[in-house]
Amino acid sequence: MVGAMLGDFVKADVSAWPPEMAREITLHRLIDSYTDRHPEVAAARARFAPGRRRFAGIALDVFYDHALSRQWDRHSDQDRAALIADFYRALDSHAALLPPRLAALAPRLIAHDWLSAYADWDGVRISLERMAQRLSRNGELLRDSVLDLETHYAEFSAGFERFFPELQQYVVTTRAAMV
Repeated sequence: MVGAMLGDFVKADVSAWPPEMAREITLHRLIDSYTDRHPEVAAARARFAPGRRRFAGIALDVFYDHALSRQWDRHSDQDRAALIADFYRALDSHAALLPPRLAALAPRLIAHDWLSAYADWDGVRISLERMAQRLSRNGELLRDSVLDLETHYAEFSAGFERFFPELQQYVVTTRAAMV
């Protein structure tokens, strides 16, 4: 679980990480690449206003977390709250291994239960605002991408429902090939 999250924070060679974490970091990168190339995601990115399109991938990632949270029972037999609690425990127990940026973020993420917040629209908006504040420039474009998400909410939700089962199959196939 922690290795999967590290994919957003580890940009260098993964060989220094424990093998299971290194595999999950690599898988995270492959998932990001697959997602970026997927026609459904490309069509969704094209719906963003031209000035905000460069942040569409980030905004869609957050939106897809929202869509998955809202439709969790359609995509998983595992209890969502239990999975999130397990993830928080795993993140906390691996605190000494976390890169500095994630180590600083993790206590707030856990204390404020950010992952559960994705189920509510305010959680999406707040998440994008937080990310926008960390950008060195043009953060307002990421923050304002919530307007595109609101405008095309139905289309993005329907696109997610078409895309996500394909992503799930990709993950199963790719993880099996990595063992």
